[in-house]
Parts: sequence; structure tokens; C-alpha cells
Amino acid sequence: MVKLRLKRCGRKQPIYRIVAIDVRARREGKDLRKIGFYHPMTKQIYLNVPLVLDFLKKGAQPTATVQNLLTKAEVFKEL
Repeated sequence: MVKLRLKRCGRKQPIYRIVAIDVRARREGKDLRKIGFYHPMTKQIYLNVPLVLDFLKKGAQPTATVQNLLTKAEVFKEL
């Protein structure tokens, strides 16, 4: 099963990638595809919306935090 989750990138400042990853993989494990970025200090969200919608249509489940980010970015209006 595939999940959409956050993967930490920054060392001092937290910067997260939004990735599609296998459920059994750890947080910093190998991802299937990078689909966006989230910078919590500036509240900046970048998403590859067609790719996100493609994964959601194929049955990928977003985590609670990613679900909130997708809602803020108004991705679900396009479904």
C-alpha cells in the first residue's frame, strides 16, 4: 500500500518533502516519487497537483498532516 507522507530534509531548519512511499518503509527510506515540498517556517507549500491526483486516484492514502496540507492547497476541489 502506498501512502503520501512527509520526509524531513532540513538539518537545522525543518523542510519537508511530500513523497509517495510504501507503508513498510521508514520515514527517510526510499520513496517512490517526490510530489511536493512544505516549508513550515514560511508556511510555503509546493505541490505537483496532477501527480498528487494521480496517486490519490490509484488509491494512495495521505497521512493526517499531508491531508491537512492538501486541504489548505485546495487539491480536493479538483477531484
